[in-house]
Amino acid sequence: MNITIISVGKLKEKYLKMGIDEYVKRLGSYAKIDLVEVADEKAPEQLSEAEMDIVKRKEGERILAKINDGVHVIALAIDGKVKSSEELAENIESLMTYGTSKIAFIIGGSLGLHEDVLKRADDKLSFGKMTLPHQLMKLVLVEQIYRSFRIIKGEPYHK
Repeated sequence: MNITIISVGKLKEKYLKMGIDEYVKRLGSYAKIDLVEVADEKAPEQLSEAEMDIVKRKEGERILAKINDGVHVIALAIDGKVKSSEELAENIESLMTYGTSKIAFIIGGSLGLHEDVLKRADDKLSFGKMTLPHQLMKLVLVEQIYRSFRIIKGEPYHK
């Protein structure tokens, strides 16, 4: 299984990097994990709707350029489907069982994902209605992927 996490913006916080690195290391026996960061678009604090769309479009183009053909894309989006850890594990196991060996999870920037990225996505996943920093979301996601593989293998950890 090859899992790519494509995210907007460079991860700067050392404590988040350390947590992500730990889970990526743990995941090594289950899957190949590739972390891809695309540049965020510099923009002022106050933006019009049109300006926000331009920022999201530019970030979206960078994201889409990193997605290869044949990859099952799961976009993280507030309006996506909320799943339990067990349901995410079932989803990943189902993809593995039916021949999808490449999955890309997409984490947008501070303004979210452009509609072109959402259209490319095969699934949309939500971690709830709360807004989380996208850098923290990467840590939460990689932990949940690790948890999913532990559940799939019937190994202790997830409770």
